[in-house]
Amino acid sequence: MSKQHPRIVDLSETEPNRRRGGDLRTLLTPATVGSTSGFMGLAIIKPGERIAEHYHPYSEEFVYVVSGALEVDLDGEPFALRADQGLMIPVDMRHRFRNVGDAEARMVFHLGPLAPHPSLGHVDTEENEGAEAGPQLTVGGPEHGRPSEPSGAIK
Repeated sequence: MSKQHPRIVDLSETEPNRRRGGDLRTLLTPATVGSTSGFMGLAIIKPGERIAEHYHPYSEEFVYVVSGALEVDLDGEPFALRADQGLMIPVDMRHRFRNVGDAEARMVFHLGPLAPHPSLGHVDTEENEGAEAGPQLTVGGPEHGRPSEPSGAIK
């Protein structure tokens, strides 16, 4: 049995993913820290940007708005979401986020449990016009990946 080690991951170590809109950064994942129950990241959404509608067939999603003003559609129904508010999105619930303010919004997200395979964890239900083409948001390899080099490990 291998022992997990704590690891700090800096936002600057992550690559932006703009495929679904906004700038999605996965920080703590099976591939980066060896997590086994879920993953966590940060969405950076500029005024007027949105994250396209999607759902997670295996995971609940927990979000916390750090700054900015968002509107979230949950199964088609809009709700206001502002700084210092959290939201739990149940498994299979369609959701999309829009920055309706005049400042950048930052939202922490956590999903768990992990899907049986990374390719099964996220289902897009619409295209996001204006989003950059790019790879799928992936949080691990065929078996959820392996932790990155231990250079950031806390000892």
